[in-house]
Amino acid sequence: MEVRTSHKGKKVSDPNKLAEVMSSILRGEDDIDRDKEHFWVIGMSVKLSILYIELVSLGTLTSALIHPRETFRRAIAKGAASIACVHNHPSGDLEPSSDDLKVTEKLRDAGEIVGIKLIDHIIIANDGGFMSIKERGIL
Repeated sequence: MEVRTSHKGKKVSDPNKLAEVMSSILRGEDDIDRDKEHFWVIGMSVKLSILYIELVSLGTLTSALIHPRETFRRAIAKGAASIACVHNHPSGDLEPSSDDLKVTEKLRDAGEIVGIKLIDHIIIANDGGFMSIKERGIL
């Protein structure tokens, strides 16, 4: 589901800006949905401006179902040059799980095949804190 946002066209060249945009979107959710894992994809132009933000999966308190097919579907249709993935940890723990790392590798590899670069995978907490898998050197 594409997220309606005023952030379209905004340049998001670093993890801080991505986390800021997505934290503002998460704060717009009601209290019950904010406590579920969300997995968003931000499609970007060659110049790293936002083309779209899509909620790919709304999960449970502890997990969300992620697959490359859904992750890249809109990116391909809209001609995105790159994507960033962002998901929240309602627990507030910003440490990536082993599943987070596996899905990041899978999405990076899928992106290489379709020619759309995964530039980062960011984990955000409900309090606005965040962690960039790219900055950790994992991506």
